[in-house]
Amino acid sequence: MRFDTKAARDVAALLRDATRTEILPRFRRLAAGDVRTKSSPLDLVTEADEAAERMIEAALRARFPGCVVVGEEATAANGALLSKLADADLAFVVDPVDGTANFAAGMPLFGCMAAAFVKGEVVAGWIHDPLGDDTAVALRGEGAWFEDSEGHRFADLRVASPVPMNRMIGAVSWGFLKEPQRSQVASRLPNLAGIVNFRCAAHEYRLAASGHAHLLFYNKLMPWDHAPGWLLHREAGGYSARFDGSDYEASHHVTGGLICAPDKASWQEARDALLG
Repeated sequence: MRFDTKAARDVAALLRDATRTEILPRFRRLAAGDVRTKSSPLDLVTEADEAAERMIEAALRARFPGCVVVGEEATAANGALLSKLADADLAFVVDPVDGTANFAAGMPLFGCMAAAFVKGEVVAGWIHDPLGDDTAVALRGEGAWFEDSEGHRFADLRVASPVPMNRMIGAVSWGFLKEPQRSQVASRLPNLAGIVNFRCAAHEYRLAASGHAHLLFYNKLMPWDHAPGWLLHREAGGYSARFDGSDYEASHHVTGGLICAPDKASWQEARDALLG
């Protein structure tokens, strides 16, 4: 199917509805039993994540009958869901609360993300800021933009102009790297002008796609964390590739790393500086 601006606007609206109904009322109001760990002490889930994902899934199935929905929390219980992305006529990945650790700590830096796949190809992406109440939207081949709380497009997105490595601002997630690569990358961060770490890929992608940071560097590539932002960055004019230079395919790749930069030359300079 062809994903058009009307469908994109509808998805943005249902993400807004879910954040207003299930996420914001719980912000800074979570009881001790409302926060649990999953795979590690750093991998959290809250009642807000689960309730919002259920609401978003139901709304997507009602709006797009027959679609496949792969939510972060549902996949934690059934990893086989990931295999459905490559062949589905229409599938969605959903991260109801990206930046769950921030959300659980009462920090106002979290987002709600989704991406649409057609036969394994990412065709649309959304990153909603619940507190700012606006949504970054990307349609494959049609650009990327911000929409306000009424669904009106108010600003186009464009990545920053290329600059030398020592003038780049970057979000570099080195914590999931294995040694010796982990220590190598961490020791080379002074090659950049500055580093940000939001503990929230949603806002890091929004930052880069709107031209306020130059570099994104990730190792762990779960599709709900990266498919929406990867398309947003690409449609805003950026260049990205895995650590080895190959194309990122969100329906297949959960390892191999990802670097996003303003252009190919910037990508190569950053790759050489951090991994070379």
